Amino acid sequence: QVQLVESGGGLVQAGGSLRLSCAASGITFSRYRTGWYRQAPGKQRELVAVIYSGGTTTYVDSVKGRFTISRDNAKNTVYLQMNSLKPEDTAVYYCNTYDYMRDYWGQGTQVTVSS
Repeated sequence: QVQLVESGGGLVQAGGSLRLSCAASGITFSRYRTGWYRQAPGKQRELVAVIYSGGTTTYVDSVKGRFTISRDNAKNTVYLQMNSLKPEDTAVYYCNTYDYMRDYWGQGTQVTVSS
């Protein structure tokens, strides 16, 4: 049974930082693509950052230079380091991985950035 558990969300002032973690069981992150998505109230879920099995990363333009996705293979955990946070980054952040057959999602963690 695959389980993804996010942590690290919270309330932070604009300009601050947070690090989100996504720990996996039942699946090995290093074999597949893993991403962080976010969904703000009234908006569609959007892809924020992806790390591929080989370590290549991609980002949505709005977070480039501020967010960094990384993976610790020994801990089977993916991180999202978020710096210079803005109020528009406020959303529920979800971890996702895809094993070529289906998507798996975590429960989400709330990030709130106050101005």
